[in-house]
Amino acid sequence: MNRRTFLFNTTAAVTSTLVTSASPVPLAQPSDPIPNALPRWRGFNLLEKFVARNDRGGSRRTRGYRERDFEWIAGWGFDFVRLPMSYQCWAPGDPDHWTELDETVLKDVDQAVVFGKQYKIHVNLNMHRIPGYCVNPPAEPLNLWKDERALEAAVFHWKHLAERYKGIPNTEVSFDLINEPANVDEKAYVRVVKALVDGIRSVDPNRLIVADGLQYGTIPVFGLAGTGLGQSTRGYAPMTVSHYQANWVQGSSDWAKPTWPTEGAGPDWSADSLQKKMIAPWQKLQKQGVGIHVGEWGCYNRTPHDVALAWMEDQLKLWQAAGWGWSLWNFRGAFGILNSDRQDVTYQNYKGEKLDEKMLALLQRY
Repeated sequence: MNRRTFLFNTTAAVTSTLVTSASPVPLAQPSDPIPNALPRWRGFNLLEKFVARNDRGGSRRTRGYRERDFEWIAGWGFDFVRLPMSYQCWAPGDPDHWTELDETVLKDVDQAVVFGKQYKIHVNLNMHRIPGYCVNPPAEPLNLWKDERALEAAVFHWKHLAERYKGIPNTEVSFDLINEPANVDEKAYVRVVKALVDGIRSVDPNRLIVADGLQYGTIPVFGLAGTGLGQSTRGYAPMTVSHYQANWVQGSSDWAKPTWPTEGAGPDWSADSLQKKMIAPWQKLQKQGVGIHVGEWGCYNRTPHDVALAWMEDQLKLWQAAGWGWSLWNFRGAFGILNSDRQDVTYQNYKGEKLDEKMLALLQRY
């Protein structure tokens, strides 16, 4: 069962100057962001290191991050990028070679950090695939939750990144340890997270660190309260709206065309139910001194555009009221504001890219 299928089952049961039609909400520039009061950073996931693709020569080099993305994101009034990365972009997937690092690829990540500083965009480094675990197939050869060898390699990679970015202020860089842990109990997850944190803090004691919630980022981890970490949640509920006809979600092609609020197709969803099911549990964690950020959210391009925008606006209002920032999945692509290939949108041709002006204007308002 992949993460999107699980999320459906769970939630069903329980430009500034470039686009002049909207005025961006002013963004705070914190002097020292802290884990129990995360800034309301807002932005996008950039996917250049999301998956490793070997070329014929065996190189793991993937496309570098684009300066233009940082320039446009900042120009449109946003201040955050999350970089979901696979360690296999810079190291082999074979456990016997997990600690062999390709410096050429890691320099691409360095460049993203430089772009962030240049454009005043916070860069959140996330290990989407870490030795021993990934939410997406194929499965890792060893199990991060059970195998010490995998945990040792995971600590090695995070310690390397900690050393690499030591001295860069938390206003510029933070770490997001493991993307969307699933099928692991809280005790095992907390043990792994604490080991990763100890490794990072042995090198860089003050680095800002965020941990994803359990069960694909949807459940707050109260066992990590008091550890000096922020936590990252998700904004995909209900899946019948956010992942309508997504070909990787089993059964989604048979779902009724979504409305918002939902009507007559399983449990009813509205802004009120989003508050009760997806916001309130995290606010309980927030009251224990844990900062919250929405690391991923978005709506696939098969959902009617007007429905997607109405659902997105309710999400944005709730997060604004809670004081949470967010990071849209993605910037360019089927969930994003550029080149999303929606059939019911008249795009603006913006410097060779297809821009969804209405979605951008909505994001700028919140």
